[in-house]
Amino acid sequence: MRFKLILASVKAGITDSIVDAAKEAGATGATIIPARGTGINEAKTFFGLSLEAQTDIIMLLVEEHLVVKILDSIKMAGEFHKPGTGIAFAVPVEHIVGLESQMEKFKEEVRKSYF
Repeated sequence: MRFKLILASVKAGITDSIVDAAKEAGATGATIIPARGTGINEAKTFFGLSLEAQTDIIMLLVEEHLVVKILDSIKMAGEFHKPGTGIAFAVPVEHIVGLESQMEKFKEEVRKSYF
C-alpha cells in the first residue's frame, strides 16, 4: 500500500472547510499546524509591526489512489483559483510507523474500491 502526504497552506479562516472537504473526499484525518508565511506581496506594516495574516499548514496522510480526488476537493473548497488563497501539493512517503491499528481498515477500503 502506498501513501502520500498532502500539504496545504491556507488562510486560518478556511482551515475547517478545507479539512471537511478533504474528509468528504476520503481523507481519514488531518494535522493542522499554525504558521506564517511570505509570498510575492510582502506583509504590510503599521509602525514597524507586521500585519501578516495567520496561515495554517494542513497535513493529510492519504492513500495514493485518493490524492487527486482530495486535492481537487481542497482546491474547490479553498477557492485556490483566486490569488493568495492557498496552495496544496503531495509528496511521496517512503516509510511509515504508527498506522498498524489502521492498516486493516485501509486494506478493506482498497478491496472495496477495486471490486
